[in-house]
Amino acid sequence: MKIKRILSLLLAGVLTVSIGTSAWASTEDEIAYAREQKQQAENGLAQTEASISSLEGKKQELESYLANLDAQYQELTNSLAELDAEASAKKKELKQVKKDLEKARKTAQKQYEAMKLRIVYMYENGGGTMLERLLSAKSIADFLNQAENVSQLSQYDRDMLRKYEEIRENVKEQEQQVIEEANAIKALQEEKTAKQQEVQAMAESTSADITTYVNEISATRAEASALMAEINQADNNISALLEQAEAEKAAAAAAAEAERAAAEAEREAAQEVPEEEESQSMAEYDPETDTTESSSSSTSSAIIVEEEDDEDEERYRDSYDGSTGGDAWEETSSGSAQGTYLGNFRLTGYCNCAQCCGTAGNATASGVMPTSGHTVAMAGVPFGTQLSINGTIYTVEDLGTPYGHVDIYFDSHEAALSFGSQYADVYQVN
Repeated sequence: MKIKRILSLLLAGVLTVSIGTSAWASTEDEIAYAREQKQQAENGLAQTEASISSLEGKKQELESYLANLDAQYQELTNSLAELDAEASAKKKELKQVKKDLEKARKTAQKQYEAMKLRIVYMYENGGGTMLERLLSAKSIADFLNQAENVSQLSQYDRDMLRKYEEIRENVKEQEQQVIEEANAIKALQEEKTAKQQEVQAMAESTSADITTYVNEISATRAEASALMAEINQADNNISALLEQAEAEKAAAAAAAEAERAAAEAEREAAQEVPEEEESQSMAEYDPETDTTESSSSSTSSAIIVEEEDDEDEERYRDSYDGSTGGDAWEETSSGSAQGTYLGNFRLTGYCNCAQCCGTAGNATASGVMPTSGHTVAMAGVPFGTQLSINGTIYTVEDLGTPYGHVDIYFDSHEAALSFGSQYADVYQVN
């Protein structure tokens, strides 16, 4: 029976370890899958960031092109303003030319009317008056003076006629030139206006393209934010799975150790049984004896088994006390005023510097910032577990050490080094 009990205990231990190993292996698969998902999200984020960079480059090119179009539009606007001023000046000049032409026409008309009057007078008088004036001269000098007066009057009329013709031709030429210049200014205005409208249309189209790129950049940034959130979630999942894996490994190791200790105790108890009692007990059992004898033998065996079970339990207690101290078994079983006794653990110190954590200023694995006198790191228990150590209540908020090793957070690296490595009884409060 002892051998059967030992075999059953060994089988149970193997099954426990196998289940723990299987659970741990399943957790490792989940961790690998979570890391693969994180890697895919990081690759997607890299592609998204490259797309954002490309869109930003195109947007900047369009903005530069739009600035050039705005400069062209402003230049055309200034040029049109100058042309408008020139056109206005030409209109005034043309108006003045027309006034001058009208004045010349009136002068010529007046001169023409005076000439007509003199001609009519001369015609009506048959030229006698002029002849009489010449013949009535008292002297040659007077005659010559009279002749000179007639000649000057005729020359005056001819000069005024010629001047009228010159003024009229000059005014006509000026009028034609002003009209041509005004038409040229008008054509240039139309050309500049058409160019301005074309530049404005191109600017509006470019502005629309820039708006489209801005919307695409916004959407891509939202996608990048979603991928970043996915990466953060993957990090959280990996941390939780790592914590779970550590807990499962610690639980499997503890179960295996307990089963090993129990099996060892059973083997020690089996070795202490006297061989003669076992032989006698085996000899008393005979299948060919009567019913009464068999019943008595079974009862006797049952009593022996119960006594041996009590002795084995006592030996297991002694063996457990010998490894953890005389009071540890009782506290682990029933607890104490300080909480549930976990064991005599190793204590070390760490801080939030790059030497201790790889990079400085990081949050803990639970996502909170560590606090001196409050934060400790230990795997195998959930985040938020409170531990009583040397009268101080700490909270498990970080990973990094296996179960049975508590890493206490300090504000400075010097304080962590000064703490060194110690051992103390650890109680679970909550």
